[in-house]
Amino acid sequence: MLENKNAIVYGAGGSLGATVAKAFASAGARVFLTGRSTESLQTVATEIRGAGGWAEVAVVDGYDQQAIENHLDQVHTSYGPIDISFNAVGLDVLQNVPLIEMQADEYLVPVENFLRTRFLTATAAGRIMKDQGFGVILFLTATPGGIGYPYTGGFAAACAAVENLSANLAAELGIYGIRVVTIRSGGSPDSRVFQEAVQQMPEEMAVVLGAIEDDTMLKRMPLMEEIANVALFLASYMASAITGVTIDVTAGTTAGLNYRTGRNATTFGKDPRS
Repeated sequence: MLENKNAIVYGAGGSLGATVAKAFASAGARVFLTGRSTESLQTVATEIRGAGGWAEVAVVDGYDQQAIENHLDQVHTSYGPIDISFNAVGLDVLQNVPLIEMQADEYLVPVENFLRTRFLTATAAGRIMKDQGFGVILFLTATPGGIGYPYTGGFAAACAAVENLSANLAAELGIYGIRVVTIRSGGSPDSRVFQEAVQQMPEEMAVVLGAIEDDTMLKRMPLMEEIANVALFLASYMASAITGVTIDVTAGTTAGLNYRTGRNATTFGKDPRS
């Protein structure tokens, strides 16, 4: 699906970024893994190469415009077109605190940071893709970007801002043959952040994960592989007419919190008038 395509993955050392990078590589892409830690990137590269894929590692700060542009220029000069840009850079954000108890910076700084790295990587790739006349830019957000979700702090606003950036960038770059799409994830139970939390607090996390699953229509959370499969599809020719939208991969969470059909619902299938 991505034979001989060049894919840049920012935040490739993280669990989800790594999973998407592996999916791209397994589909034939040359994958350029970037992030702040060489060790984590090399681990991902080794796994990709061990599976017969192609990967190159570069330490690139996703918040540094010059570093981003220098790396893209190097890849463009040495390997040709920039076909795919995917940003999975993580975010430190205060959550589980009511908004009325937060300080302004605790809410606003994560929004600026989350948006900044996406803006820098996407616009840098967009300038090259404009001259090429093609390319795909992918963003990643989460459930709070689509619905009111309490106690998510600035993360909710950050997700909504990125989804707006994605739509507007798609509107501006579409005339040059460039597609821009956001993937809205529902949080994956097999991701590093959830796995570490489960190890540290198994009983508490069983309750948390159960509540998140009950918020979904499918009564489960999407796995990282499922998110990666969507990214692979969107980056490929099979999604050539898809742009300017957010693809919801939350197992139905942002379509509505259907508590009435939860595991413990007692009114399901009953006439509410009786």
